[in-house]
Amino acid sequence: MHIVVVGAGISGLSSAWALAKRGHQVTLIEQGTIPNPLSASGDHHRIIRRAYGAATGYANTITEAYDAWDELWDDLGRSHLDPRGFLCVSREEGDEAETYLEGMKAGGYPVEMFDGAEAARRYPFLEAQSVRFGFSSKDGGALHCKLIASDMAGWLRGSGVNLLTETRVAAVDPAAAVVRLDTGEEIAADRIVVTAGAWVARLFPELTKDVTTYRTAVVYLEPPRDLKAAWEAAPVIVDVGGKIDGYILPPSGTGGLKFGSGLHKEKWPDADAGRNPRAGEGEQVRDLFAPPMTRLDEYRVLDVVTCAYTFTPDETFYCRPANKALIVSACSGHGYKFGAAVGRRVADAVESGDNDRLARWLRAEAA
Repeated sequence: MHIVVVGAGISGLSSAWALAKRGHQVTLIEQGTIPNPLSASGDHHRIIRRAYGAATGYANTITEAYDAWDELWDDLGRSHLDPRGFLCVSREEGDEAETYLEGMKAGGYPVEMFDGAEAARRYPFLEAQSVRFGFSSKDGGALHCKLIASDMAGWLRGSGVNLLTETRVAAVDPAAAVVRLDTGEEIAADRIVVTAGAWVARLFPELTKDVTTYRTAVVYLEPPRDLKAAWEAAPVIVDVGGKIDGYILPPSGTGGLKFGSGLHKEKWPDADAGRNPRAGEGEQVRDLFAPPMTRLDEYRVLDVVTCAYTFTPDETFYCRPANKALIVSACSGHGYKFGAAVGRRVADAVESGDNDRLARWLRAEAA
């Protein structure tokens, strides 16, 4: 079959990779460069971790994700995973770190527990008195997004995929399986896979009843000199406790020390608008992390990166078949870690037509 994939974030790249490996003719269309710095997949590094609440099912899905990444590393000839483990910090009863701990225990995944004093001894950037407990696991790390995208683009070109970059799609006709470009050119296919992320509503406005686009931002920081070594050796931090939904990636790959918070987001209908950082936005994100981080006023803002994500109400993946098209979206900010596995599952659905099975897997309801 000839399959057109619209959007070259990690889901689009992975879908093109999996389909090409199965012998299909693939055209991949991306409105920007690869990697696209405006896309959700375009930043330096993202977290992979097994920590999820027990009820979500995603903790077990990570096993398949690791297997898919290993297959991709074999094809690329090198790995872009830094397996430095992860850390969670709890500050309040019932916070997300506690939920993650329950999920790890329910799945039988080992963790190492410690109190606030020990957390601060191990990780001197933490404030001991604000930490109820911490736990760590070796089952996580950082994925190097820019390196992954660049190497995948090279692999796809070398494997005969027609890769169209800086090419904007104006419309998709699911019934005819035709993609129309801004230039007026039309590309006919047997099937279309749409992985357009925050831009999907431009092609399918009716999806706004199911998915909502948000603007968010992360901040890159230079820590105090005496804490640099601790950060260089730190695991990724999945949650810093309390209600700020805060996560941190230490320096890894091409990325420096990065802070992000789920609190720092707002509904944003136009994914292209307002993408430049606002005055003081980096400090605003940074200061959300006090507590449990200590001496935050000594951390210097180096860069602020904005991002546009689509979210579903229950923060799961989303897919919808539309005649000869399959729309996959709404990773809800946590989807990158599953990217290679999503590509393989999308290829299964394109070949089998079993879109319900794909939807159940994307919601972590079934294997």
